Amino acid sequence: VLFLAYFAMQVIYARRKYKISPPETKGHPEFERTFRAQANCSEYFPIFISLLWVAGIFFHQGVSAACGLLYLYTRLKYFHGYTLAAQGRLGPLYTSAWLLCVLVGLALAGLLAHFLRP
Repeated sequence: VLFLAYFAMQVIYARRKYKISPPETKGHPEFERTFRAQANCSEYFPIFISLLWVAGIFFHQGVSAACGLLYLYTRLKYFHGYTLAAQGRLGPLYTSAWLLCVLVGLALAGLLAHFLRP
């Protein structure tokens, strides 16, 4: 939640800096990149929380928490990279996608182990 609040505040600061009033989403390229970075992070947050929760309950809390912290770090790097240049988002984007796949695998392994036990 703190990350989402931080991202939203960055959009507010960019709106003030470039004098773009809500609900406008077009304007200075730096504002548009900041706005898109915040929107992209917000769109993936429910998926991340759901996977983290299921993997933590059914697989292992420590491993899931480590993946979660790495994911949050890569999303922060993604946000900052995207606000500077559109190409700056690619490395962290691929890493965060890989971490989501890891969480999917952990969640599936935990669910299968839980529901297929004799």
